[in-house]
Amino acid sequence: MLEGNAEEGVLTNRRKVEHIRVVEQDGATDRDGGYFDRIRLSHRGLPELSLTDTDTSVEFLGKTLSFPMLISSMTGGDHDLVRTINRNLAIAAQATGVAMGVGSQRVMLEQSAARASFELREFAPDALLFANLGAVQLNYGCGLEQCREAVAILEADALYLHLNPLQESVQPEGNTDFSGLLDKIAQVNEQLSCPVVLKEVGCGLSPDDIAAAVVRGIAYIDVAGLGGTSWSRIEHHRSTDSGGDIGLLFQDWGIPTPQALKLAAPFRDRVELIASGGLRNGIDMVKSVILGARLCGLAAPLLKPAMKSANHVISVIETLKREFSTAMFLLGIPNVATLYGNEALILDDRF
Repeated sequence: MLEGNAEEGVLTNRRKVEHIRVVEQDGATDRDGGYFDRIRLSHRGLPELSLTDTDTSVEFLGKTLSFPMLISSMTGGDHDLVRTINRNLAIAAQATGVAMGVGSQRVMLEQSAARASFELREFAPDALLFANLGAVQLNYGCGLEQCREAVAILEADALYLHLNPLQESVQPEGNTDFSGLLDKIAQVNEQLSCPVVLKEVGCGLSPDDIAAAVVRGIAYIDVAGLGGTSWSRIEHHRSTDSGGDIGLLFQDWGIPTPQALKLAAPFRDRVELIASGGLRNGIDMVKSVILGARLCGLAAPLLKPAMKSANHVISVIETLKREFSTAMFLLGIPNVATLYGNEALILDDRF
């Protein structure tokens, strides 16, 4: 457990629920940038294969997925709503053969009652699971022990260390000391028993960020770019600052996900890329793989279904898979390996 008073844990837990309520009440937190719509692909009237023969399966971190989908990190904490969401997502991940990441586990380090929301392996015994902590917490009392605890409670296959300087800047109780993080991240990566995945949370990672991480041995990066949920806008709703609307001003700050993938292209031989941020359908996923992503993360389309039932989530994922395989078929692509990095399929790219 992190050292600190019980009040901090209560506040972190409350913040988790407030985030969900803001997303429910303000549809504009999904910025719907439509950046993937700017990419046009080459249709094949003679695909020379059967739709039923398209192979959407992939391998990632030693596990086979039905198609390259990751349920991106959403939530966790000591509340019936977040426990329900995570349980339904885990059941759906297992049923559909996709990967899943959990929301930040800082809350369970401050409040032990929140641990149950991350005890998901029983619901997803075979799924690829990602634990998750904010990288900045390495400057606020979190270290290797806490990273190991986050992995252990989830029985995770990898650990996300997420980067959210904008969110922390806008958040009323934000932690904004991001100094010296690279070397601390590298130390965790060297000593942890599973891989570390570095990710942003909706503003993208620049080539300089990726180069600095790769030099320090990071082999997995989620570019998590602009185009989907704006955590800056979400924190605006929670702000008590009467001095301005900084959260709104920065709600569209960052590098669009397709552009972030293109900028990361020179590093593909040294790092496995994950795309998230603004992906909303199977076509966006296909475009992400063409641009070099090994996995495609989606969160917003699954949040409300996860509040209802696992079956609602399963239905959304099955639709996404059908969209993904149909796009492959219409491109004349028989498998994901042929799709990966195949930029000859792009007719028009406004980036």
